[in-house]
Amino acid sequence: MSSAVRQVSVLGSTGSIGVSTLDVIGRHPEDFQVYALAAHRSVDAMLAQCEQFQPRYAVMADERAAEALRKGLAAGSVTEVLCGDAGLEQVVTAPEVDCVMAAIVGAAGLPSTLAAARAGKTLLLANKESLVMGGHLLMQAVRDSGARLLPIDSEHNAIFQCMPADSEARPQLKGVSKVLLTASGGPFRNWTHAQMAEATPDQACAHPNWSMGRKISVDSASLMNKGLEFIEACWIFDVGPEQVDVIVHPQSIIHSMVQYVDGSVIAQLGNPDMRTPIAYGLAWPQRVDAGVAPLDLITTARLDFEAPDEQRFPCLRLARESVASGGTAMAICNAANEVAVEAFLDERIRFTDIPRVIESAMERVTSVEPTDLDVVETADREAREAAREAIGTLVS
Repeated sequence: MSSAVRQVSVLGSTGSIGVSTLDVIGRHPEDFQVYALAAHRSVDAMLAQCEQFQPRYAVMADERAAEALRKGLAAGSVTEVLCGDAGLEQVVTAPEVDCVMAAIVGAAGLPSTLAAARAGKTLLLANKESLVMGGHLLMQAVRDSGARLLPIDSEHNAIFQCMPADSEARPQLKGVSKVLLTASGGPFRNWTHAQMAEATPDQACAHPNWSMGRKISVDSASLMNKGLEFIEACWIFDVGPEQVDVIVHPQSIIHSMVQYVDGSVIAQLGNPDMRTPIAYGLAWPQRVDAGVAPLDLITTARLDFEAPDEQRFPCLRLARESVASGGTAMAICNAANEVAVEAFLDERIRFTDIPRVIESAMERVTSVEPTDLDVVETADREAREAAREAIGTLVS
């Protein structure tokens, strides 16, 4: 690493990605310093993080949580508490900030992610919804400002590692023929449709390989997570949907692969621990210790692969269809999914109702050209309303 300490703003610091990011940063205080932390309303967790990392700023999305954090911080604390979207924008655009970890879950992460890109920061993107909703806007901002976007999702980070060292131009010009996204298959990989119809939220969140938040765990169980990653891959690596394949790999050891025109396939392997891609993004183009145990191939013993079943897991098909439709269809698909997953976690609908809600919203809300953030946010609101109406029909 260089002698300069990198100043990092961590958005979504109390979530699983944020906690893992701080774990890596804590291992390398000579290389990284926390400039700002941001969370929604987890005051106790934020207090502990502020005490440990002494950030210049702490941002809470919820105003009452921000006031509680101010009261909880010790007198004379070096940390100033900010609130809401204005606070987020301040800590991602500040001149002192070198790097922004964008790990706010869901559509709420788009404005701050876009602001960081427009400010020309190194953007560690763990918020897949930003690209799914506003891929055109975000990638244009990256190009216009000279920002650097480094993917943190394990699959896209793996693809990035397997790409040619210089792939700023279209990957096809570097001999890439396909991107191969791996999927664990989630906890319901071998369940029948009838069994999934009776699945509980706790069962859906019991991922066999990864420790994640509840929303992303449900997405993994439905394969919508892979559908969103399919959309992301098209934007990040500038490839068409016909150049992205999804392969179910239950062990989650191969995190993704790149296929080349000469017949070669390059894969990135590792234990399923998000600290590996986080450390790669933080230190890029160098590598640092992530605190992750080395992969033991002898113990792993075998690697299995199978095709995804889109009849049992229609969310993957719906995501692909949104790419084919273009415009705001991807934002509509994502928004409807967020509403449906929330309803499932609240036990208002069945697990198998999630794709029904999404498909209903995609049919009812018209996709338009995403010319600016307002257009995207309007599509998001309309899709959420359509999804709520679909849920109302299901539970009535």
